[in-house]
Amino acid sequence: MKKHFLLPIALYAGLISAKAQDDMPLVWESRMDHKIVHTGTGTEERGFSYAASDKEITVFDNKTGKPKWNKKFKELAPKLSKIDDLIPFWESDVIFLFDRKMGKDVLAVVEMESGNFLWSTDKYQDVDEENVVYIPEEQSFAISLKKELVFIRARTGEERWSTTKFKGVVGKYAITTDGYMVMVNFVPSSLGALFTGFKNQIAKINIRNGDIIWENTYIGRAERKVISREFLYDLFIDGDKVMLMMNGYQVYDLKTGASLWSAAFDYTPDGLGKRPANAKKFGVYGAVADPVRVGDDLYVLDMSNRRSQYIKKYDANSGKLLWTSPEIKEARAIPNMYIMGDKIVLQIGGNVEAQAYIYRRTQNADGSVSVYEEWKIWYPNVKPNGVQAFNTSDGSLVWDSERFRKGITNMIEAGGNVIVSSGKALYSMDINTGKELYEVPVAKGGVGNAQMIFPYKDMVAVIGEKGVSTFKMSNGDLVANGKYKTSLLEDRFDNIVIMKTEGADIAAFDLNTCKYLEFKARKGATTSLTTEGEYVYVYENKTVSKVRTGK
Repeated sequence: MKKHFLLPIALYAGLISAKAQDDMPLVWESRMDHKIVHTGTGTEERGFSYAASDKEITVFDNKTGKPKWNKKFKELAPKLSKIDDLIPFWESDVIFLFDRKMGKDVLAVVEMESGNFLWSTDKYQDVDEENVVYIPEEQSFAISLKKELVFIRARTGEERWSTTKFKGVVGKYAITTDGYMVMVNFVPSSLGALFTGFKNQIAKINIRNGDIIWENTYIGRAERKVISREFLYDLFIDGDKVMLMMNGYQVYDLKTGASLWSAAFDYTPDGLGKRPANAKKFGVYGAVADPVRVGDDLYVLDMSNRRSQYIKKYDANSGKLLWTSPEIKEARAIPNMYIMGDKIVLQIGGNVEAQAYIYRRTQNADGSVSVYEEWKIWYPNVKPNGVQAFNTSDGSLVWDSERFRKGITNMIEAGGNVIVSSGKALYSMDINTGKELYEVPVAKGGVGNAQMIFPYKDMVAVIGEKGVSTFKMSNGDLVANGKYKTSLLEDRFDNIVIMKTEGADIAAFDLNTCKYLEFKARKGATTSLTTEGEYVYVYENKTVSKVRTGK
């Protein structure tokens, strides 16, 4: 299921220009009664967002920009005069407010839409957004502390139960029809020091009283992306089995927790991306392609050995290993694996995804505080590079293309063949022979070298160094192009592609035409792109503006 999320970006330069034809249209502008330090943009469907200083908060209507309510924090909760941290839990319609004191944090919980105070406590220390999980089926929070996991009612703070037998944060979970929860644990990178004696743990728990029915271990590293918060694995119940998809498949008996079979491997993408300065959270993702199941056949990449990698084919019902491919030597990343007819096609090296939350707080000469925040997503390139194909029947190597030794961005499936971007050209390749069906220089698009490609309708969309272009999949003919400034892909929403320059300008491209609208924000502004890509919210000093990505 696709998760809806908002991607804020710290932007720096310029002004909203009222006269330029290609500017994003202004929907509304609203001025707050206080400075904006903390921001949160709700979906258009939810209908409201918030802006807050360290002492005051305003929740406003997304359609009009008008305030729904405004209160000082000391009016919201009796024990708060200021806040050091603010964490929204949109699904439960509450905000956690923290006054961080030396060894005695105060937590106050407020209803987001109304501003009503719900409850407060100083019992829970070292609480962060990383170690709180909302369980909507029970309208409760699971809070992972250093010594225990506590389960509390969201609206009252009443503690339902606690257990010391589950270490770490509750990750992906599944609820059974008879009142049990199967869950895995993990340690977020920002909270590694909090959990002592941690081990990989999958457990079945009685959700009514916290009793552990069974526990077992799992292989791999359970993670969520640090910005978009997507889980990098899946957990679901299939009849009397628990299925964990994490760097392969792991199957457990639902009743006893016994391991039935496993086709999973440890892999940590160390050194594939550089951690930015002042990054509080950082992660690299997409370095290993997900397992692919075709009928009763399961294809898994074994990347556990840094020197040699393999494709392994299993019977998806029994877990029996059917064959192991020849070595794929020293591939640091294999981001894409396609099963196409009787061939397996691998992209070796190329783009992976990196995410980082960058936070810097400085005190100004007048005593005021400046906060710099950036939620950054980028795509570092990993070498060595290549494209290889194998037989599905026995795993034997069919062909190995020499074309991409010097570089590759990524590869896409296209009408029974694959299209590979070297950065300088697009290559359509026959999957049976590795023969190049056509070669097209991306320079035809007029937007510089390709940073990445992806499919859109019957076209290949090229994200260039200076804009976006599209080519026909069938023959490589240029369809449309839009030249812009030197920029990087910020996000994509169906036909809308958002590009951002280093100097902070953003442009919204329509893939149907490659035409774009531009927006320039003032220095220090924070911008949120909505989940459907239709609007941008800009938070600047005391002003919130809403602009449209299309006319």
